[in-house]
Amino acid sequence: MDFPRSRLKTLAAAVLAAVVTTPVVAAWEPAKPVEFVVPAGTGGGADQMARLIQGIVVKHNLMKQPLVVVNKSGGAGAEGFLSVKEASGDPHKIIITLSNLFTTPMATGVPFNWKDMTPVAMMALDQFVLWTNAGKPYKTANEYVAAAKAAGPSKFKMAGTGSKQEDQILTVALEKATGTKFIYIPFKGGGDVAVQLVGGHVDSTVNNPIEAVAQWRAGSLRPLCVFDDERMPYKAKVTDTQSWNDIPTCKEAGVSTKYTMLRGIFMPAGATPDQLAFYVDLLTKVRGTPEWKEYMEKGAFNQSFMTGQEFNKWLEGAEATHRTLMTEAGFIGGK
Repeated sequence: MDFPRSRLKTLAAAVLAAVVTTPVVAAWEPAKPVEFVVPAGTGGGADQMARLIQGIVVKHNLMKQPLVVVNKSGGAGAEGFLSVKEASGDPHKIIITLSNLFTTPMATGVPFNWKDMTPVAMMALDQFVLWTNAGKPYKTANEYVAAAKAAGPSKFKMAGTGSKQEDQILTVALEKATGTKFIYIPFKGGGDVAVQLVGGHVDSTVNNPIEAVAQWRAGSLRPLCVFDDERMPYKAKVTDTQSWNDIPTCKEAGVSTKYTMLRGIFMPAGATPDQLAFYVDLLTKVRGTPEWKEYMEKGAFNQSFMTGQEFNKWLEGAEATHRTLMTEAGFIGGK
């Protein structure tokens, strides 16, 4: 049957009124400044990445509220992790993590686990490179390991950042894979580690790319291999003759050891789906900016990105791997 024209007008007006008067529920967004915790000191890789994200958010106006970076490095990062654990239900706090997410509670017994937080996103994996002084004769990782073996146990010195953390864990894994034994010497940061190698005070390091790129470019250091399954994809020349992509994997170079470090973002437990979605969307936008892409290439990062169940599954595997490595190294329980 046909409706009278006046009846149709009345129905249309009613629908329009309903649309106009029904409130639109906006997606969640921060209502006050967001604290961005760095469980490490200033100047390191985690701090650099956090401040880069902060700068990108401001430059591209990606968030209405300020993002405030706060360093909480006490107890090998335990201070930062516990502050987020204690902030359960507070969506105005996020934290950037590195592999001390796993190593700190295992080595110190501090009452914290990554499951005490809400995983947001893996932003990247940081690479580790075996470096030697460019003045030494070793051209490959295999040659260096052979020289270390020939010198005898604990003759060659490996410099690294901190004790019972990533650099020392990787050094122990390298020892077990090759039958060598190094004297591990800890320093405060990757910059100090690079200086020690340039000065010839140690024989090698496993610094991240961004921590030694300046010395490599200057011709003072030589990269022997990268501890990953695949070569770094960056083919722009860093030195006159080499790009990051020219560095072989350690497996290619005859040293079957691999290790990468998490650069991830978490928020406190108790986050709602809308709150989590806000930060996933924010970080996805950050990754799309030219500043982020430039930083990824400069630091030769593995640009793996994960969220949701995929990220949770990765974290479970990484925790198990670190437990095995820490146990084999004798680091569990403060040994």
